Formats: sequence, structure tokens, C-alpha cells
Amino acid sequence: MAIIALEGMKFYAYHGYYAEERVIGGEYLVDVDISTNTNKAAMSDELAKTINYETVYLIVEAEMRKPSKLLEQVLLRIIMGIKYQFDNIAGLEVKITKLNPPMQGQVASSSLSDSQSFKTKCGRCSRGLLCYGDATCWCNTTELYTKTQENVKEQFGGRCLCKNCLNFFSG
Repeated sequence: MAIIALEGMKFYAYHGYYAEERVIGGEYLVDVDISTNTNKAAMSDELAKTINYETVYLIVEAEMRKPSKLLEQVLLRIIMGIKYQFDNIAGLEVKITKLNPPMQGQVASSSLSDSQSFKTKCGRCSRGLLCYGDATCWCNTTELYTKTQENVKEQFGGRCLCKNCLNFFSG
């Protein structure tokens, strides 16, 4: 597994709980680490087979432009934007650092980070797979009869199944 990282992306943005922060703005640093398999890209030398860090930057930039009271909201938007742009992310960590936050005392920075892992195992055969754990997951797009889908979810506790096992149930 490789790590594709963008570190120290610097933005002037208008986030903060206090109205003044959303008017005056402040400086922020954003770091993104993405775990992914880069073997296909390395063998083919094709950008389409890896995570394009320019696209990652544009997602972060777009979300940093939208003022929010809480960095938690900005962080979630960045994670969701990256997660839904690429289907081959095994893990993702995002950190937002607010430089010189307005405090009673002198504070160089405050930060917030979150990491998510999308590696899991098939609920039936235990093969490794990537699952985003929501309605966008590829396993939810496989055509199964409604009753079959209900039985599979019940039998495997709602856990994702790999393509081979889903094909077994889809006939």
C-alpha cells in the first residue's frame, strides 16, 4: 500500500465560531494522506490508474472556500469529497491546522484531524476488499432480487460481500 500525501496546503479562509472570524478570516494548513494501491499506475504509467493529487488539491480548495463555524464540518466535507471522487482509496487522513487562532493567550495553532479506513473483508469468504460503508458502495449497485438482498443482508449482518460472492447470489 502506498501513501499519496499533500502536505502544507495553505489557504486563507473564513471559518470560525465567532462572526468576526468569518469576516476577517485566517490562515489554515491542510494535510491529506491517502492509502492506495499504486501497482496498476506504476506498471502502466497512467495517471488515471492512481490518485491525482491535483484533483485532491482542488477538492480541498473548494471546501476551504465555503465558510463554516466549525472545522469539523470542513473536515467532513473534504473527506467526503475525496472519498467519493476516487474508488480505490484504502484509507484517508485529513488534518486542518488553524494558524494563530483567536485566544486569550498566545497560541501558534489549533488543529483537527480524522482518519478513515475502507479496508475490510467479505462477510462470506473473508477476501479483502474496499468498502466505503454507505449507499455509494459498489456492493449496493449489484442487481439482486429484493428478497435475496434482504436474506443476504440478514445472513451476513449487513456486511459487504466481494464481487465473487455477490455474483454467486445474483445467479
